[in-house]
Amino acid sequence: MGVTRIVLGAGAKKRLGARRSRARVSRMRGDDSRASIAPPRVFLLSPARLDGARARALFEPKRPGQLASALRRREGAPIGEVFRFLSGLYFRGKLAYATRFARPPDGVAWIGSGALVITANRGLLSAETRVCIEHLEAFAETDIHHEERSFYAPLVRDAELLRSAIGDEGEVVLLGSIANAKYTAPLLEVFGDRLLFPRDFVGRGDMSRGGLLLRATEAGVELAYTKVLGATLRGKRPPKLEPRRSTRASAADGGAIKPRAARSA
Repeated sequence: MGVTRIVLGAGAKKRLGARRSRARVSRMRGDDSRASIAPPRVFLLSPARLDGARARALFEPKRPGQLASALRRREGAPIGEVFRFLSGLYFRGKLAYATRFARPPDGVAWIGSGALVITANRGLLSAETRVCIEHLEAFAETDIHHEERSFYAPLVRDAELLRSAIGDEGEVVLLGSIANAKYTAPLLEVFGDRLLFPRDFVGRGDMSRGGLLLRATEAGVELAYTKVLGATLRGKRPPKLEPRRSTRASAADGGAIKPRAARSA
């Protein structure tokens, strides 16, 4: 099967400039009143599942809708938007939160906005990277497991590149499952105690995590992070989140599938 190129969309560069200028510099008053530059912070987003109803529909050759059509053209569609459609609330929350609070390092184009999607066999891709239906089909053929070399090796390779790009002071935050080793084993191998996750994730399911991230994004208040290494990975379920106004998936997603969220990996 021939796989077409994966590229960063041209329009993404303008959007990234605004995000970087907003997130890069944090001014702190000191004796000399000079600006203090915050270290880079990059988020790693676990992928959407490719075995749900929405994914199966996208794989149908004559699937109608804007997203399905884009995936069958050479230019493709941003992987972040594709996975947001496939996963619903959880990935939508991860993507919104990561692009709001990331501080990507300067001069490293492949990191994009600072939201990197973990893929089944292509390592880390920025959320703005455009993919085609062939890429999704290839992703679906690989098991996401830390003992699967096709998953493990590209992830470790790109994690090492990321570690170099962000320097000694940079931060890496995992927005995904920490209760098993499929993501944490390869990432801890590279980042060790520098790998962080939102402390309030403990005890929450996917939908609750997605809602938590969306609320934090809307409020402009970043969550507290803690180290994955040595953390309590399972805990008492926290109280339910207060209801928020529901937002429907964009009509641009196209198609007749009801907006019931598919589970994310």
